[in-house]
Order: sequence, then structure tokens, then C-alpha cells
Amino acid sequence: MGSLFLMIYRVVDNRLKDLLDEKAAHYNQAWFIEKDPVSVPHMFSRKEDCEISGFLTATLAWGQRGMILKKARLLMEWMDLQPYAFVTGAGDRELQQLSQFVYRTFNGIDCQYFVSALREIYLHHGGLETVFSNAFLKGNSVFSALSAFRELFLSFRPMDRTGKHVANVMKGSSGKRLNMFLRWMVRKDGVVDLGLWPQMDAAKLMMPLDVHVGRVARNLGLLNRQQDDWKAVEELTLQLRSFRPEDPVFYDYALFGMGVFEKDLPK
Repeated sequence: MGSLFLMIYRVVDNRLKDLLDEKAAHYNQAWFIEKDPVSVPHMFSRKEDCEISGFLTATLAWGQRGMILKKARLLMEWMDLQPYAFVTGAGDRELQQLSQFVYRTFNGIDCQYFVSALREIYLHHGGLETVFSNAFLKGNSVFSALSAFRELFLSFRPMDRTGKHVANVMKGSSGKRLNMFLRWMVRKDGVVDLGLWPQMDAAKLMMPLDVHVGRVARNLGLLNRQQDDWKAVEELTLQLRSFRPEDPVFYDYALFGMGVFEKDLPK
């Protein structure tokens, strides 16, 4: 009886993996880029421009995708389509213009602080890749990288309200937008993600868990935890790592794609 159960389990498990592989391969295509926030860092060729535009776009990535793209591209225009040059060299007048930027609860004060903090990071801490990669290598985990990044990023005396725009995984946040940003920067398959940060291991990336991914994952039996928090991220990523140990967040394409673009989810 035990061997029969194991056989059935393996058949179901293999079918689920086949489904996820098929869906991920379908959505991990060049056509996906145009209407996704990842299209913003794809606008640039310079590594630092990709990093900064990607980080700021990921910060805004909640709500309707069309509005996210509109606001992220507007912000890039306000930065003269040269985000690295703007971050490292903008004067008071240019920074003052950012006080007019608003997207949902992310307002001008937040925007000005983000640009100022990025300036500090690029001029005095080696840039975003160095900060994330060093923390990742030190702690051998994305959790340690996200924790260390938040501590540094919020160390330049922001207003209290600004801190809510940087995920606090130490307090259980899923870190969806930062995990998505890391997927863009680390995964390198020549399709959607940019793969600019070789020091971080794609096998250690964590799933960008949002309401769409969580809903589909629970529907498919991949996730039992009901809260979309860091424990859920760990549970889901562990399950997906069993299917694709070297690249578990490949399946972000499958779960997100099914959740956003497909009405009838498989049972």
C-alpha cells in the first residue's frame, strides 16, 4: 500500500512539474517584456542604469501594471533617461522636481529620499550590486541580503513614512518587489531577466510572492500557508526548488502568468 501511494504521489508530482515547466516556458519569452515592469530596465544598456531603473520600478510595482509602467517611465523621463547620471549628479533643482512625483502612497518625499539614498550607495558603498552581493555572500541567503540592504538604505535619516516602501523581511514581509528585482538582476537565461549580478546564485533566489502567485500556488497544492509572508515564501520556494534546484524562481513565470492571464486554473 505504501509503495502504491508513493507511485501515485510521484505521478502527480511529475505532472505538476510538467505543467509548471510548460507554463513557465510559455511566459518566459520576449513578448512578455513589453507590458511588464521589467521593460523599464530593458530600456537601458548601461549596467548602473539598469540597476537603478529596475530598483525604482520594482519599488512602484504594486497595483495595475499599466499604471506602474506609466509612472515608472515618467520617472525615468524626469531623470533625463539617464538614471545613474541623475542619481550621482543631480543638483537641488533636479531633486526638487521629484517632489511632484506621486504614485499611490509613494510620494515626492519618498522619491527624493530614494534618489538621495541611491546616491550614497553608488558614491560611497560600491553600488547596488556590491551592497546586495556582499550581504548575500556573507549570510549565504537572500534573507540576509534583503535585511542588510534595508538597514543600509534607511540609514540616511528618512522620514518615518518612507520606511514602509522597503520590505522588512525581519518582521515577516514577503519582500515581493525586492525578490522580483533580484530575479531581474540575477537570473541569466537571455530572455526576460537581465542577469547582471553573477556573484549571487540563482539557485538561492526566493519567489516573488504576490496575491496572484499565492492564489495559484495554493490552488495547485504548492503552498499551504494562508498568509502571504516570508514563511510562505520559504515554503513555496522550497517546493519549487525540488522541481528545479538550480533555478526555482523560473516558476514565477508560470504562477504569475496563470494568475494574471488565465481564468481557468488547473485542478
